[in-house]
Amino acid sequence: MTTTKKVPIELSGQRLDKASAELFSDFSRTQIKKWIVDGRILVNGDLGQPKESVQEDDEIEINPIEERKVSWDAQDIPFGIFHETEDFIIIDKPAGLVMHPGSGCFDGTLANGLINKFPELANLPRSGIVHRLDKGTSGILLVARNDQFRNYFINEMHERRITKKYTAIVSGSTIGSFPIEAAIGRDKNNRTKMCIRLDGKEAITFVKLKEKIGNYSVLDVTIETGRTHQIRVHLASKKLPIIGDRTYDAGKTIAKGSSKELIEVIRGFSRTALHARLLSFVCDKSGEELSFEIPIPSDMQNLVVDIKNYT
Repeated sequence: MTTTKKVPIELSGQRLDKASAELFSDFSRTQIKKWIVDGRILVNGDLGQPKESVQEDDEIEINPIEERKVSWDAQDIPFGIFHETEDFIIIDKPAGLVMHPGSGCFDGTLANGLINKFPELANLPRSGIVHRLDKGTSGILLVARNDQFRNYFINEMHERRITKKYTAIVSGSTIGSFPIEAAIGRDKNNRTKMCIRLDGKEAITFVKLKEKIGNYSVLDVTIETGRTHQIRVHLASKKLPIIGDRTYDAGKTIAKGSSKELIEVIRGFSRTALHARLLSFVCDKSGEELSFEIPIPSDMQNLVVDIKNYT
């Protein structure tokens, strides 16, 4: 049976495993920590890490019944396999695909599809998923195939030795390149959103103009940290909202001077115009630097063409 409790003010700032052990005192902290790693304890409907901090009113959801590390059923879910080795798989994630089952999304996820194509992943926490992309974001994603590589890649991410590059199409214009260094935390007024907060976690994003089209821009974005919704929050804070982002640009910002045709295109774009383009890391066995790149998909290519045609 799934049980959900809110974090009280006295546990705000505590580690997830410690706060969960306090809230669900019928279970040991060791068991709680294992369940967090196995994906059976969620924070605001999302997977968490034992060491991550929780905030007041965060919702911690626990399912102590299911005993398998991965409880989701295998399903035939379409996604592209870009590259495959004995240690990892490079996925081309389509926009609209949720990473894993959770609150409000019980199946039809990438995790379900991974288990269907690679049944052995059912023996790994989170089906081997070691990092994530938002539902509306497309692009490159790595999935571990064994515990050894999984632990290696997670450590490399923790040490910030993984390179992640994205392409974003935004409303607004800019020049050159610039960093964005602004801490990110949970929005106190909306627990499904993130926001810039002085007491949030460090977040660093590097932005470079790739192409200016009137008052719209195509940006190359590199992240040094991997906070939830980081690129979307940071760009919106600089008045460069990503086209199609209904969460951080609910008003569907239209750049000054847009034609009627272009307004229809911008407002009609059905997902966040953000694509994970490149992933680089050093191979744990050979020491060789591996780099994988997936070009932006046709919907974003067509969006750029339409902006040019109607500008």
